[in-house]
Amino acid sequence: MSKVKEDRSYLKKLLFIAIPMMIQNGISNFVSLLDNLMIGRVGTTSLSGVAIANQLSFVFYLVIFGATAGVGIFTAQYKGNDDTEGIRHTFRFKIIFNTIIAAICTLILALCAPFLINLFLLGEGDPADAAETLRIGVDYMNVMLIGMLPIGITQAYAGTLRDLGSTKVPMFASLVAIFVNLIGNWLLIYGQFGLPAMGAVGAAIATVISRFVELGILIIYTGKHAKEFPFISGAFKSFMVPKDLVKKFFLKALPLMFNETLWSLGMTTVNQCYSYRSLDAVASTNIESTLWNLMGVAFLAMGEAVGIMMGHILGSGELEKAKKQAAGMRRFTVLCGVVFAVIMVGIAPFFPMLYNTTEYIRHLASNFILISAVMMPFCAYTHASYFIIRSGGNTLITVIFDSVYTWVLVVPLAYYLSRYTSFSVSWLIAIVRGLEVVKCLIAFFFVRSGIWIKNIVK
Repeated sequence: MSKVKEDRSYLKKLLFIAIPMMIQNGISNFVSLLDNLMIGRVGTTSLSGVAIANQLSFVFYLVIFGATAGVGIFTAQYKGNDDTEGIRHTFRFKIIFNTIIAAICTLILALCAPFLINLFLLGEGDPADAAETLRIGVDYMNVMLIGMLPIGITQAYAGTLRDLGSTKVPMFASLVAIFVNLIGNWLLIYGQFGLPAMGAVGAAIATVISRFVELGILIIYTGKHAKEFPFISGAFKSFMVPKDLVKKFFLKALPLMFNETLWSLGMTTVNQCYSYRSLDAVASTNIESTLWNLMGVAFLAMGEAVGIMMGHILGSGELEKAKKQAAGMRRFTVLCGVVFAVIMVGIAPFFPMLYNTTEYIRHLASNFILISAVMMPFCAYTHASYFIIRSGGNTLITVIFDSVYTWVLVVPLAYYLSRYTSFSVSWLIAIVRGLEVVKCLIAFFFVRSGIWIKNIVK
């Protein structure tokens, strides 16, 4: 009976952390859906240009995520150990590290964006459409680069608060930013109230403004609530972090950053393989991924919350309890995936009709949505497993499980099928994404082994 009560207690804590993230991500992805529809109403070339530029931005987001998450392992365990000074050191390190990364990525994308975007335009299609798509993608990216520094600093703040279990504040900041972005899109994409109709560039400007708004809210709120977040007191009196901690942080942050970078580059390469088969696949995968992001908010937030909970448990020294709770939390995450997969199947035939594009692209998008729905429960399982493995700080296993798996299995298969077979693009995507079942088996053995169960702050 006591075990049942304990499981319920942990489930309540898990939901307390996860639900604000679900709300935040759900509304964010819903607005992204509206953004996508607004741009999609302008035309297929705008939709494709923005989609490709966002593929490159996706790599940056995950580089920042990996850097923040690597240090966040310590933040969560310091929280479990009630070590405010340790939390303060992790926060300072995130600010410095993320700023450097944002500056480097901005420079790289500013120089290489035209070349990188053009890699997605090598497939069959109208050369005039490809040239227009390239122009739109480059213009969109040039504006989005302005928002990279605030994204890096925002992740340092929001990541720290989430690692402490305080997910409501980042949720509120994100919701305000989402509202600003939505209004800005309406004003600037179509040119309302006498403003110029700027299309995709208008969407980029609105997004950048919203990034600064989100950062401003996090800085002001955290600074004014020092009693609730004591780590912020004196956080900027000095940017010094003890050398021994810097070394520890780098040892965890760099492999995770390396992992997220390789994984995101792997996914970008896979999408480039789809585009090689057909330029129509670019617009179709954009439609599918927009719905996937919206339907996946539950299991994605649950996975991250599982990692935070595991970090708190491991930081408090309750190592055996961590292994027992991991299985139940993972099952609940998969249940979330199943529920939303069923919803995706139901709306797959109708969702692409919202876009101003060709009937063939709509048909492809419906097929892609059905494939994603079938794989969603498996993705939920591997996603929760990833955060469980990561919570103990064993970054080598994390890299093997995620990016090595992607580059050894997924990327070569996608490349081979796109270049050397006559499979349709729908079958190509179905086969490549079906490898998630193999990843589930790997996840099962990694988590069951208990090799991830470590306290790294005591």
